[in-house]
Amino acid sequence: MSDGPHRVLLAGGGSAGHTSPLLATADALRRRLPDVEVTALGTARGLETRVVPEAGYPLELVPAVPLPRRPSADLLRAPGRVRAALGATLEVIDRVRPDVVVGFGGYVSVPAYLAARRRGLPLVVHEGNALPGIANRLGARLTRHVATSFPGTDLPHARHLGLPVRRMVSTLDRAALRAEALAHFGLEPGRPVLLVTGGSQGARRLNESVAAAAPALAAAGVQVLHVVGPRGEAHPVLSAEQREHGPAYVVEAFVSRMDLAYAAADAVLCRAGSNTVTEVSGVGLPAVYVPLPIGNGEQALNARPVVDAGGGLLVGDAALTPEWVAATLPDLLTDPARLTAMGAAASGVVPLDADELLADLVVEAWHTRKQARR
Repeated sequence: MSDGPHRVLLAGGGSAGHTSPLLATADALRRRLPDVEVTALGTARGLETRVVPEAGYPLELVPAVPLPRRPSADLLRAPGRVRAALGATLEVIDRVRPDVVVGFGGYVSVPAYLAARRRGLPLVVHEGNALPGIANRLGARLTRHVATSFPGTDLPHARHLGLPVRRMVSTLDRAALRAEALAHFGLEPGRPVLLVTGGSQGARRLNESVAAAAPALAAAGVQVLHVVGPRGEAHPVLSAEQREHGPAYVVEAFVSRMDLAYAAADAVLCRAGSNTVTEVSGVGLPAVYVPLPIGNGEQALNARPVVDAGGGLLVGDAALTPEWVAATLPDLLTDPARLTAMGAAASGVVPLDADELLADLVVEAWHTRKQARR
C-alpha cells in the first residue's frame, strides 16, 4: 500500500459545482495512490446519481439536509433532518471504513462532517465559491485542513489551492485541438466563435438574449456554439439568407467534451459558478460573466478576480438584454487583439493544479491524525 490513506470518502453533490471537483479529486487520489479505494457520498436528488457511476466510482446515498438561509418553517424541521441524515451517514462510514472524509459543501456535507467528527476521522473541507456556504462554515470549525478555490475566502485555517477541475480541461492545449473542435461542432475555420453556456442546468436569460441577438452576431460574421442546458432551448431569429449563407449558429442541449467547446471558442458568455470561472479563465478564454441573480452574491465574487485582472467582463442578469448582446459582443468577437489580451490576463489568475494540491492535503490530514495517535 502507498504511503497514504487506504480508503477515502468524498462528500458532495447537487450541481456540477460540487460533483466536478469531487471527481477531479478522486482521479488525482487514484493517480497519487493507485490502490486507494474512493467512495462518493451524495443524495438522490443531485447530479451525482448520474456522473459518479459514469466515472466509475461507487456512490452511497443519504437523505438531503437543506439548510435555509433565513428563518422559516424549514429551519424548524432541520434538526430532525440532520439526525436522520447523520444516522444514515454513520452507517455508511461504519461499513466503508474510510481513513479520511473530504467534503465539498452542499446538502450532503453537513452529516458527513458531523459523522467524521463523531468517529474521530480526519476531515478535509473544500469550499468552491468565494463566499462560503453554511455547510462549509460548519465544517471549517471541525478541522484545520481547509482549502478554498479563490483567495480571500473567509474560513478558519483556509488555504487557497484553487478548484479541482477535470484533466481534459487542466491539460488542454486549445490551439492544438482547435481544428478538431471546429469540425466536431460543424463550425468554420477563420470565423470567430462565441461559446454560450449557462452551466450544467442551463440559463434561460442567456439563452433568450443571445438567440434574440443572433442577427447582429451573424452580420458581424460571428459563429455561435450555444449550449442551452438539458431543459433549455434557443430559437435564433435569423433570416433565410443568414441561415443559408451566414455563420453557423449551433445549438446543443449538453456537451460532454467541454475541452472541445473551449478549444473551438474565442470568447465565452456564461454564468459565474466556481467551476465555470476556473475552467474558462484557466484555459485562457476571455469571458462575459453573468452571475446568477439569486443566492448571496457568491457568483459575482467568484468572477471578480478575473474581471479585475482584465480577463473578463461582469454583467448583471437584468442588464443582459438582446440589445446589450447586439451592441457589445460583435465588437468584442471581431477584435483579435483585445481577445488575446483578455485571454492572457485570465489565464494568470486561477491555478489549474488544485486536484493535485487537494490530494496532497488529504494525505497530509491522514498523516497528521496518524502521528497524533502514536
